Amino acid sequence: MKLSISGLLMLCFFLMTLACKQDDNLMKNQTLTGDTWGEKLGFPKDKVVLIMHADDIGMCDEANQAGMVQLAGDHIQSAAVMVPCEYFDKFAAWYRENPAKDVGLHLTLTSEWKTWRWGPVAGAENVPGLVDAEGKMWHDVMSVVQNASAAEVETEIRAQVEKALEAGIKPGHLDTHMGTLFASYDFTAAYLKVAEEYGIPAMAINMQDEVAEKFRAQGYPITDGLIALISEYKLPKLDDFHSVSGAPTYEEKRQQFFDQVKEMKPGINEIIFHPSVGSDNLKTITNSWQQRIWEYEMFADPVVKDFLTNEGIIFTNWKDIMNRYNERTQG
Repeated sequence: MKLSISGLLMLCFFLMTLACKQDDNLMKNQTLTGDTWGEKLGFPKDKVVLIMHADDIGMCDEANQAGMVQLAGDHIQSAAVMVPCEYFDKFAAWYRENPAKDVGLHLTLTSEWKTWRWGPVAGAENVPGLVDAEGKMWHDVMSVVQNASAAEVETEIRAQVEKALEAGIKPGHLDTHMGTLFASYDFTAAYLKVAEEYGIPAMAINMQDEVAEKFRAQGYPITDGLIALISEYKLPKLDDFHSVSGAPTYEEKRQQFFDQVKEMKPGINEIIFHPSVGSDNLKTITNSWQQRIWEYEMFADPVVKDFLTNEGIIFTNWKDIMNRYNERTQG
């Protein structure tokens, strides 16, 4: 069969386009390589990449005020809001005016305080294993593990995601209040399943040997099965995860933070804290009120800013992580 000149040109164009697509896909597959997720996503191999992340936003107005100031001032890179809590709506309204900020969902299955409490978004009648005799979520993680099914957990976290979406929040990520979603293999499976279905990265950690041992020592059931489950999870992960330690004075707390950062290894690290502005009301909610106030003050502290600059820390957030991942994996 003979082709016309125009036909030959069209065939050449098709073959060139096909070759370019193959080369592009090969390039994308090749770029998602490295020893750490930092390296896989294009960060320098030898650099600590850090997300400073505020938990418990929405828990009370004091937490909202702190989170708004820290995010607006770029003192931190990320925060997560508790959807079941009374002050969620107020923070959601702020987010709608600041949609570029990395705000995730602090998926909540416990209600730990004595008097300041909340119930499930899905309704107690739909997730009876998630509520205590008062109709509120359980005070502690083990009570959730002992009473709730994985199906109820999945129902509730889906309800929280849907409520946030309806409120105009486009979550940058998902994470877990009090670590509850890592307290059971089945809970973790539900958590990662929901993350993949919605295309919202879950706070999951690349469980290399040393990291896995660290979390085992903290009491988490890091079994071989859980490590395999996290390994099969398709979206990007952290290389390590940390929390700001408590201390008797502000200066000691700040120094402990410096020591933690200096000990971080290259790759994507997240360090969480629980900032709040001070008030009499905060003192009635939690006996950790002083630590929370210091964690609000610390990241605007010029001494802290100078330290982080001198350490050569690279900062990122979950939106940036997901953008980098998509650039390297999608045709």
